Amino acid sequence: MQKRKGQIGPRFMIYLIGLLIMSLGIVFLIIADLGPSPWDVLHVGLFLQFGLTIGTWNIIAGLFILTLSALISKSIPQFGAFLNMILVGLFIDMYMLLPFMQTPSFLIGKILMFATGLILSAYGMGIYISAQLGAGPRDSLMLAVTSKTGWKIGYVRNAMEILALISGWLIGGPVYWGTIVISFMLGTISGYALPQCQRLTDIILTKLNKETHQGIY
Repeated sequence: MQKRKGQIGPRFMIYLIGLLIMSLGIVFLIIADLGPSPWDVLHVGLFLQFGLTIGTWNIIAGLFILTLSALISKSIPQFGAFLNMILVGLFIDMYMLLPFMQTPSFLIGKILMFATGLILSAYGMGIYISAQLGAGPRDSLMLAVTSKTGWKIGYVRNAMEILALISGWLIGGPVYWGTIVISFMLGTISGYALPQCQRLTDIILTKLNKETHQGIY
């Protein structure tokens, strides 16, 4: 996948929209109360034990992960990784403050919120990645470990998810059947979402590029 040059403004808007959608999906998965993602088991567990906010713990955990990634790769992570870490944490807290963001009373409502959150998380991820402005903290660590050890990306990512899940569970993070569903389904849905979002972004950027050149001439 060739990285586009220029068009920073439009790509940043696509990146921002993707992060907003992904963050909303994360919040839906947490609020649905059927089990968040392995990393959010850790974030919620830290919130329950030490206070602050879930978004703040997302940022703190992301900073720790980026530091570890920098030590392993002996290079400073991309600016996009830091921006991803901060914005996602802020967006999570922003959505959490909305008065109507409540856990549904009935199981069917919880399931619908959970399913919506799963789809939003996958497609939000696909949209922000399609802008090609840098990977998030966890992806940065995954790539650093893979580059250093030569292990397969799938093995490294699975090990990271398991460690986050166990750590979160040990400090009281919520683990339920939804956590298992996310672990198996998010990657599958993302596999469909990423190429779809990339095609859409390429079409948008190509169209904007043509309009810009037509405006010049």
